[in-house]
Parts: sequence; structure tokens; C-alpha cells
Amino acid sequence: MYDVVIVGGALSGASVAILLLTEQPQLRILIVEKTQAFSRRVGEATVEVSTYFLRHQLGLTSHLNHSHLVKNGLRFWFANEKTKTLADCSEIGARYLSRLPAYLVDRAVLDEEVLRRALTLGAELWRPAAVRNITLEPGGIQRVTIKRGDLELLVETRWIVDASGVAAVLARQENWLKPNLEHPTTAVWSRWSGVKDFDSPDLLRKYPEWSRECYGIRSTATNHLMGDGWWAWWIPLKSGDVSIGVVFDERRLDWPKGGSLGDRLKSFLLQHPIGNELLAEAQWQEGDVHWRKHLPYYSTTFVGDGFALVGDAAAFLDPFYSPGMDWISYTASSAAHLILAQHHGEPTSPLIKRVNDDFTRSYSRWFDAIYRNKYDYMGEFDLLGLAFTMDVGLYYLGVASQPFLRGPAALREPYFATGPSTPFYHWMRTYNRRFARMAQVRRARGQLGRRNNRHRRMVKGFAFETSTIVTVLRAAGGWARLELLEGWRSWFGRTKSP
Repeated sequence: MYDVVIVGGALSGASVAILLLTEQPQLRILIVEKTQAFSRRVGEATVEVSTYFLRHQLGLTSHLNHSHLVKNGLRFWFANEKTKTLADCSEIGARYLSRLPAYLVDRAVLDEEVLRRALTLGAELWRPAAVRNITLEPGGIQRVTIKRGDLELLVETRWIVDASGVAAVLARQENWLKPNLEHPTTAVWSRWSGVKDFDSPDLLRKYPEWSRECYGIRSTATNHLMGDGWWAWWIPLKSGDVSIGVVFDERRLDWPKGGSLGDRLKSFLLQHPIGNELLAEAQWQEGDVHWRKHLPYYSTTFVGDGFALVGDAAAFLDPFYSPGMDWISYTASSAAHLILAQHHGEPTSPLIKRVNDDFTRSYSRWFDAIYRNKYDYMGEFDLLGLAFTMDVGLYYLGVASQPFLRGPAALREPYFATGPSTPFYHWMRTYNRRFARMAQVRRARGQLGRRNNRHRRMVKGFAFETSTIVTVLRAAGGWARLELLEGWRSWFGRTKSP
């Protein structure tokens, strides 16, 4: 008999074990992990909330500094028919190094380290082992059938934590899992060797004016190649490999057919001047090319009296802005808090209702405010530049600042779950919709990408200070000017996008 059985031993599941055992070392926790060793996976960039969680809650600062790369913000590259070289591309990014820590992580290395720490605290591990069935009994004893080697074992526990990732074992079993059909996106990705460095001396000599525009480091940013209805991530890893993948809106882009998936990925990326400059002699790694269709989904239930869903087992929305590990931080913290509350004899019904309401609202509002139809203007330098500045500025002021100012309790309040966030949700939803409409009108008029060559938006940086408020307000002013210059075309009636 266990107090908690955790399905999945990677970051989500092992994090819950660490949070629980740090508070209650006597808890009997079993982690069931299906793989003999973790493989690399997407989700290789942290942002400020997840970095706080990894450092302050899990104690991983030294590991992150030694085994992974410090991330230097976000950087975006745009192209049109006039861009012939890397230096011709319009660019959005930081002029200086980032003020708050974030990391580019090798997930296989990180997952193994977090699991190791959970075991050091006293968790038990069955590996490799597979969960065959879960029988839920609200408020009672949960039963899990586990195949371990040639044996099939029945395990009893008070709590089940589903951290099975996109397998979403419990949500699929209970028919809670729903696709987000309003956001049809697909991802294709691989790790690469032989990729040219953004900060290599030959590029700095070849494009001296371009090199002088950035005082920080371009190569260890999360770089993004941008196009109409698609974007690509570009993340270097400590091993020397580079993770590169494309995410596209299935309504906007037909993925090339014919040939191997790796060849098609490379051919697609070479069409962008950045890809052509840096990937011409690079090679995608055999056996490490992946495709995932219809990315976003969610569970209609997140917790109950005896179970909790965490990380990708609970929901997935979009990899743009790297929110995945923030979601892990919130779901793992909330799951641990609920289990500890029951262990201490506190009433759980109000807490269960609040967690389900908060995460349902958070997923819906985060989609509406940030991602709905964003792929319509992904490839527009000026539109995405304004949205990026307001998105990240408001994230700093209203989201990322909270755990630093209030402590771990803020990690139980996901995006847009609280009352004070409601006006900002409406603001963000409004400008996102307006930029999407402007792009739709541009597309109908054949004017997409007109500012995608030789323009730069070099941001000084974001912080938990009034300077970020000023940055956001300036971007809001830029939005107002755009409305007067061209937004009026979509104020009345509706222009159909072809």
C-alpha cells in the first residue's frame, strides 16, 4: 500500500515526488516509469516561472549552470522576397543579455537528474514498468495494475498522479481528453549536428553592421524563424547538438510530401535565409526526426479526491513562448498542495473545485489571449514585434513577478486564473485579435511581409520595474498608430482571408 503512485518519472512526475517528500519525508511514493532511460524530447527552453520552479523549488541551480546553457531571451527572424542573406532579415530580439535567468536544457539529462533527486529523498522506482489500468475510487483506495517484467501486479494507493505526458493515461481512460480543434497545429523536429553558430567569427566579419546591432549573444537565445502560418525553433544544447523544429497551422501550410521526413524538414528550412546560411552543411540526426499532428488538447478534469493530472498529461496548448514547463510548475505545485492538504486532514472538496475551475479557465483564457489565430500574423515583423513586446512585458509584470514577490504559493495560480488578471486577459485578447485581422486584410490585399527585410526591433530588456511598464505602453502606442494607418480597413464589415 502506497500513499502516492506516480505514473511517469520524468520532470512532471519526479517534481511532484520532490515537493511531497520535502514536506512529508515519511510518505510512501512509488514512481512507475515505462522507459529504461529517458530520450530527448521537445520542451528544451525554460522561461522565468519554470526557472523559478526548477531553482527555488527543486534546488537545481547548480545542475542547470553546469549541465545546460544559459538562455539569452527570445529572437525572431523574418524574410520576404527581398531578403537574400541573414543580414537582410528583419530581426526582433534583445540588444543586451537577459536580466533574469532561464535555460536551454537537454531534457533527457534534466529528467534523469530530477528523478535521481526524488529517489534520494525516498521515492521508490519501478523501471521499466507499464501501467495497464487504473481504477478510481473517490475518497478511497485507488488501484493500479502494473506490468513489471513478466509479472502483472495490483498496487493500492490513496493517490494517483498521472504524469504520463502526451500518453495522458488517465484522461484517455476516463474519456476526459478533448482535442482543441480551434487550433490545428503540427510539429516536425529533429536534433542537428554541424549547425553554423550565429556568433561565429566568419559571420561577424561577413556582416559587420549586423553584428554591431546586438551587444549580447544571439546564438544562445531561443531563435525563431518566422513565416506565414509557421515558425521554427532553434535551440542549442550543451552537447553541441541543436534542436530545430517547425510548427505550422494546418490551415495555412501544406507540409511538403515525398522523400524522408528529415530531408523534407531540411529543404523547408533552407528556404529561409537563416536556414540557408546556417544549415547548408548541417545534418539532421538519424533516428531523431519526429512528427506530431494536432498538437493541442486538454482534459475536462484535472484533479479529484484521489487523483491529479500534471504536465502534458493534463493539457497541451502550443510550444510558442515555451510555456510547457510553466504548466508543469503550476500543475505539479497544485497537485502536491492538494495531496498534502488531504494528508493533513483538511477538507479537499473546495480545493478540488478551485483547482479544476482555475486550470479550465487558465487553458481557455491563455489560448484566447495569446494563441487564437496568432499564426495568421506569425510572419509579420511589425505585428508580431508589437505583440511580442506586450505579451512578454505583461508576462513579466503580472505572471513571472509573482513567485519572486510572493513565494511558492503563486505557483498554484496558473495564467489568468485570478480576478485581478481579468482586465489584462481582455486587453491581450483584443490586441491579438486585432493583429490577426490586420494580417488577414494584408493577405487579402497581397501585402504580407512588407516590413520583413532590413528592419530591427532591438529590445533593451524586461524586468519587474517601471521600465517594463513604459516598454509595454510604447508598444500599445504603436498598436494605436497601426490602427489609424491600416486597422481601419477591418473596423467595419469583414474582409475574407483567401
